[in-house]
Amino acid sequence: MNLTKDKKLWMYQKMCEIRNFELEVDRLFKANLIWGTCHLSVGEEASAVGSIAALEKDDMITSTHRGHGHCIAKGGKLPQMFAELLGKETGYCRGRGGSMHIADLTMGNLGANGIVGGGIPIATGAALASKLRNDGKVTLCFFGDGATNQGAFHEAVNFGAVKKLPVVYLCENNLYGMSVPFEKASAAKDVADRAAAYNIPGVIVDGNDVEAVYEVTKAAVERARQGQGPSIIEAKTYRWLGHSKSDPRVYRTREEEEAWKQKCPIKRYRQKLISEGVATEEELDQIEKSVEKAIQEALEYAKNSPEPKVEEIMEGVYA
Repeated sequence: MNLTKDKKLWMYQKMCEIRNFELEVDRLFKANLIWGTCHLSVGEEASAVGSIAALEKDDMITSTHRGHGHCIAKGGKLPQMFAELLGKETGYCRGRGGSMHIADLTMGNLGANGIVGGGIPIATGAALASKLRNDGKVTLCFFGDGATNQGAFHEAVNFGAVKKLPVVYLCENNLYGMSVPFEKASAAKDVADRAAAYNIPGVIVDGNDVEAVYEVTKAAVERARQGQGPSIIEAKTYRWLGHSKSDPRVYRTREEEEAWKQKCPIKRYRQKLISEGVATEEELDQIEKSVEKAIQEALEYAKNSPEPKVEEIMEGVYA
C-alpha cells in the first residue's frame, strides 16, 4: 500500500468525526431534538473511511439508511448534516429529508435512502452513465447484509457484471438484518460467496481494520476503472447500538456486544499508528480535540439555524 502519513491521519480523523457525530446524534435523539428515528453506525467507522479513502475525488457513492458515516467520509459538511437532522432550513435537504435522506451531489454522494437495498440499482445506473460518458468515474455502493436478500441486489449486480460496469458493491455485514442473524436469513455463510454467481471477484475483509478495507477497495476500484467490471467486498463489522433508536437489542447478548467493542476500529488504529511510529500520542490527541471542537461548532450552527418556512412546505414536491 502507498499510504502517506497525511492519508493515515486523515483516516483517523474521519473515523473520530463519525464516532463523535453519531454519539452526539444519539444524545440529541434522547433529548427529543431529533424526530422520527436514526440508524447509527457506531463501531462501523473503518468500513466507511477505509473504502472511501480508496476513491478519487470525482468518484461517486450511494449510501444506506445507516449513512451518516458514508457522508462524512465523502466530505460531507458537519454543520449541514446536523442542521438536516434537526430539521433546519440550512440542512442538506433544507430539513426535509432527515437522517435517512442526506445527499451531497457536489461531493459525489448520490444519497442515502430508507429502502433496504435501494442504493444498489442507483449505483449501478450511475456506473452505466459513467461507462456511456467514458468519464473514468467509479461508483462505490454501500449496503448491509439484509439487502442481499432483496431482488434489487440480484438484478443490479447481475446487470453490472454483464455490462462490466465501473461499480464496487460493498456489503457492510454487521451480522444482523434488524434483529435477524445473517446465518438465519442466508443459506450461504458469506455474502462474498454470491459473487461466483455473477462471475466477478468476491472478497472478505476485516471491516474493523481501516487499512485492510482500504487495500481491498483500492484493488476493486482500479479493476473497475480499467473496464474489468464490478467486485463484491464483504466487510465484516458490528454496530454497537441498536438497528434503530427503537431497538432494545434483545436478540443478542451483552457479552457479544462487549467482545466486539474490544475490536473498536478507532482504538485499534490509534494503537497501530503509535506502535508503527506514524504518529505520537500527542498528535492523535490533538486530532481528537480538534474533532470535538468541530462537532460542537457544527451543532451550534445547526441549533441557531432557521426553521423552514411553512409557506414553502410544497417546494420540491412534485406529482
